[in-house]
This record gives sequence, C-alpha cells and structure tokens, in this order.
Amino acid sequence: MKRLDIFELRQVKKILILDGAMGSLLQQYGAAGDKYLWSAIANLRNPDIVQKIHREYIDSGADIITTNTFRTNPASVKLSGHSISVDELVRISVNLAIEAREDRNVIIAGSNAPAEDCYQKERTLSKDELEYNHKKHIELLWESGADIIWNETHSHLDEIEIICSFCHSQKLPYVINLFFDEKMNLLSGGSLWEAVKITTSFNPIAVGFNCIKPEYFVKKIKTDLLVKEWGFYLNCGSGDYTDESISCGISPEYYIDLIKPLLELKPLYAGSCCGSTPAHTKAIKDYIDEVYRN
Repeated sequence: MKRLDIFELRQVKKILILDGAMGSLLQQYGAAGDKYLWSAIANLRNPDIVQKIHREYIDSGADIITTNTFRTNPASVKLSGHSISVDELVRISVNLAIEAREDRNVIIAGSNAPAEDCYQKERTLSKDELEYNHKKHIELLWESGADIIWNETHSHLDEIEIICSFCHSQKLPYVINLFFDEKMNLLSGGSLWEAVKITTSFNPIAVGFNCIKPEYFVKKIKTDLLVKEWGFYLNCGSGDYTDESISCGISPEYYIDLIKPLLELKPLYAGSCCGSTPAHTKAIKDYIDEVYRN
C-alpha cells in the first residue's frame, strides 16, 4: 500500500490546509449522533453523507482530511453496546475517506481522540485500559490505510505520553494536537509547555493545537510558540465547548482575519474545528493562494 507523505506534499505547498468539522455538519445534514460513538455512527447509518462531507472539504481546497473516527476507539465502542467490532468500524470509517479522496493527492489523517470525553478532567480508565485503547485504535487506523496518525484534542499527560511513545516506537508518522485551558494548562493539570516538551522528545511530525477559541489562542500563542513544526485548527462553534448541538459562531471571513497572524508564522498545517464548514476551508485556501501567488 502506497501512502502519501506529508513532507512531500509540503514541498509544493506553502501551508497545508486541513479540513474542518465533521460532527456539526452531520448535525446540519440531519444525521443523528450516538451517545458514545458520536458522529462515527454516521459511518454505519449515513455513509453517503460522510463521504459527501469529505468530498466537499477536498473540493474546497483541503490537502488533509481527517477520518470520521473520533469515537471509534475500543472504549467508546464497548460502551455503545453496538454489535459491530472495533476492527470493522475503523476499517469502514477509514475506507470512506479513502474512497472520497479517489486519486487526488490528499493526506488521509487517521483521527485518534482521547479515550473518554475530550473535556473530562479526570479519566476513569486505568493506565492499562488507556494503553490498550490507544495502541489498538492506532494500529487499526494504520492497518486500514491512514497516511498519518492524527491525535487530536488531547489534554491529559498520561494519554499524551502513551500515544507519543507508541507511535514513536512503531515508527509511525504522527502528529499530536493539544487542547489547553485559559491558564495555558492541560485539563489533567500541568503546563501546556511541559507537555510540548515531552511530546517533542518522541519526534512527532508536528505538535498542533485544536478546538481552542480563536481569539484566545491568537493572543496567547503568537508570542509563545516554542515548536519548529506546528499547526492549528480552532473552534468556530457558538456557545460552550460542551454543547451537544454545535452551530457556526464565526464566519469564514472573520476566521481568516483572526488567524492571519498565525499564518504569517508559516505553520505546517492550518484548518478549522467545531462549527466550521467547507466555506472556512475555502477561505483559508483563497487567502494562502493570494499571499503566496508570487
């Protein structure tokens, strides 16, 4: 199986464009979620809509699309009570993205999320359960054909270390995207920059940041960035992080205005998160094309 290399693509692109939200778009299309599998239930019930969204992001300029596997990990599947196996669910989910890509040079990023809810401050799983959950899910994403392991919205140091250590030991191409609170700390406690230091010791392709509110992120990060290869995709939703129904709260035009200072720092990748649409992706592409057209 030939896999696309993110750095080969970077040679012909100034900044790689990541896709945007999946879950909130599925809600808009009327595809109901699941308490435990969340948007991943659509891979079984509404695969045509999932592929439609993948294609819309590609058509809007995305160089990287993330698989709809934010909740296909063993811990979530076990709680869901669905009869399908983790292996089969991940395979189906990754294949939807691969089929949507067709023969285009688009990176398939295998999404690996926290074992439990992203904004949960305390994990209830044991260390052994966490290790099994992430190792199994990462292995399945890779075996199913992902080009890169895309770890996202991580804010617990124990999980971060498990993920980075495993990906590094298996020589898998991976990025780790972190979430932090308004005090620049992880939800598990401890400084964001302590976590960045630990992650970089395991040689990820990049350390990124996602799901943070753009106004706050731009203010804090533009002077504090301490990593060589990095990226971001920020929260465009209205309301609180924990809202079950997510709608767009930041227009594509305003989002571009907010992230211009970040794009000037030439990240490896840039995209958008909760509440965003393909219009946000196109706005990023149009701005980057304008800046680098010469």
